Amino acid sequence: MSFLTAALLSEQRRLVLWVPVGLALGDLAYFLLRQEPSPFWGVGVPLAGLVLGVCGLVAGWRSLWARLAGGGCMALAVGALAAWVATHRQPPMPELPRRAVMVSGRVQSLTFLPPRGAEAEEVRRVVLAGARFETPLDHGMAPLQRTLSLALRPDDPASLWPGRAVQVRALLRSPAFPALPGGRDFQREAWFSGSAGSGRALGLVQPAGEDCAGVSAPGVQSAPDASPCPVPARMMPGQGWFYMALESLRERMDARIRQVLPGAAGAVASTVLTGEGASVPRTVRDEFAASGLAHLLAVAGLHLGIVLGVLMAMFRIGFSAWEWAVLRWPCKALSALLALLGGAAYVVLTGLHLPAARSLMMAAVVVLGLATGRRAVSMRGLALAATLLLLIMPQALLGAAFQMSFAAVMALIAGYEVAAPHLARLREERRGFRHWVARHIATLALTSLLAGLATLPVVMAHFGEVQPFFILANLVAVPLMAVWIMPLGLMALVLMPLHLDVLPLHLMGWGIQSVRHVAHAIAHWPAARMAVPQMPGWGLAAVLLGLCWLCLWRPVWRLAGVLPILAGMLSPFLVAQPDLLISPDGGLMAVREGGVLRMGGQSRGAGMVRAAWQQALARPVEPFPAEGGETPDGALVCGQDAVPDVCVLSLKGYSVILRVRDRSDGEALLPESLCAGMDLVISAAPLRQSCPGVRGLDRFTAWREGAQAVFLRPDGLRVVSDRSLRGARPWVMKPGGHGMPTLPLAPEE
Repeated sequence: MSFLTAALLSEQRRLVLWVPVGLALGDLAYFLLRQEPSPFWGVGVPLAGLVLGVCGLVAGWRSLWARLAGGGCMALAVGALAAWVATHRQPPMPELPRRAVMVSGRVQSLTFLPPRGAEAEEVRRVVLAGARFETPLDHGMAPLQRTLSLALRPDDPASLWPGRAVQVRALLRSPAFPALPGGRDFQREAWFSGSAGSGRALGLVQPAGEDCAGVSAPGVQSAPDASPCPVPARMMPGQGWFYMALESLRERMDARIRQVLPGAAGAVASTVLTGEGASVPRTVRDEFAASGLAHLLAVAGLHLGIVLGVLMAMFRIGFSAWEWAVLRWPCKALSALLALLGGAAYVVLTGLHLPAARSLMMAAVVVLGLATGRRAVSMRGLALAATLLLLIMPQALLGAAFQMSFAAVMALIAGYEVAAPHLARLREERRGFRHWVARHIATLALTSLLAGLATLPVVMAHFGEVQPFFILANLVAVPLMAVWIMPLGLMALVLMPLHLDVLPLHLMGWGIQSVRHVAHAIAHWPAARMAVPQMPGWGLAAVLLGLCWLCLWRPVWRLAGVLPILAGMLSPFLVAQPDLLISPDGGLMAVREGGVLRMGGQSRGAGMVRAAWQQALARPVEPFPAEGGETPDGALVCGQDAVPDVCVLSLKGYSVILRVRDRSDGEALLPESLCAGMDLVISAAPLRQSCPGVRGLDRFTAWREGAQAVFLRPDGLRVVSDRSLRGARPWVMKPGGHGMPTLPLAPEE
């Protein structure tokens, strides 16, 4: 027997932990395809792989390597098949009107957006389901199977609640293309979230038709402009009376919390109690992110764990006071089960977000372990939760929430498996209140260190930054959240129907203000938020696979997982960065010159593109030189040959023309003297006949290919486009952001 076989046999009880890893690799293989597979390839090939894996298991059951090969083949096949099915059960992305249009639909949810400026007003955002467009072309169309998100006017006095039928004149836009090749894919996120796009209201919201939500308006008996609903409402896709009632309850609770606690404290309290986090001011979010406390604003495992702990303690105390039950019932298991039911209610109340759903699955496994007398928190429970989520929502694999949640929990379980003997020995040797406090502080610091280090590469990959002081911030904020903020928040929820929630909410607000002061102080420390360049996809994959290797094995050769983790974390500094960038609409262009990113041009989504470019390259953004000016090193000169809005770049031995603006829409040709000797021409307008014989990238190129990245390499120019990376997939919209036409229904005969 070889050494490797013997090592694997000694760890055979841990082999099942790699099942979700195999599923994830199958999902990833599907999402990395450049061309959408047909049903034959998308379903037939995975099924064939599944059959092949089963046959391998049956034929070679006595062989360890046959079992590994068969099980791995099955996991990969099931993962790829689940991803294909999840993609094709989504409705197509509809074509949205290009001009202002009257939109009618039913309110699905309502959130409050924080003001963007000091004098700006709070804005409401409404999500409409079953929307229709009031245009001659769309007359008779079926309701959209996807939702629309609209930002209402600040002066709109309309009273809205889930289920109300409304209409409003709005300007709509489809999900945005990635700001740069390999950037965040908003269209894929919209495809799986059921969104058709967003927009802003141009007029005031008006009632339309009947309000058949099955729920009343928040705070009133009836609305004067709402029609009665004597018959059951027609259910919208994926919606029902329960969902509408739940959304109405959440909005009433959000309004009550923000009424008692105005300002940022109320917004944070509403976030952790109802999941309505859109109203948290941007400055507060930035301070929480810079101090490593952003996880406190996302309902996840920490919040659910606190809820379960508080509820279980209450039920255990209640059962202990009942002698008859203590003598006859398994009170510990019953307390855990009741706490799980309360935790499930909390997860549903806060919107059933992915991190909370993952935590709820893990909590269910923990409760099952308590009820059966087995180990409560284990790697097997985490693997089971990951497997269920990857089968139900395989697209979650690509999101930061899934990656951060499972990386943190996996690191905590593995870390405490190693540290448990040392902590037990420390607990037995040293007693007393002072040692008890020191031990709990050490445990909290270890927890923050394990979770923070495990999620650090994911934060680098998705958010492009590092917070070095996260341990100090969590040492103060997490205990406050556990023993003060969340218990008082749960008390306020229980007392809210009796209108006795004012005192606990105010006390909760004091704790939130303390956490805010900590976040504000640490966020303003030097180097509290260090920007890092964009991590390539292979770098993040190497980190996560290395973390799995490090945490899922127990022998010393688990330490080999440190190598891919280090390689992945260094990958942002090992790959070449683009020298020039062009926005998806071709209106913006940027040059990586020196230690800054110089940007010029105009675009409707300039703010989003600017932020994405700055995060990806980890460089400050500065504008192009003024007309007739140049950069300090002379690499970028504007106003060359008296041609307005034209700059010339001389970098790495290449000469590039940058036509930042062109009011003639390409009709005014560039001078031949300017084009002579140039290697590339980039124009925000069509080039048409300008600079023949010179390679050009213009607005038409961006319209066809999306965002562009240009690399000035010694062996020649290399242009990478967004479409060349994403390929032809169902969520990749056609050039110009066009979707499936919303054809009207056939007339009735």
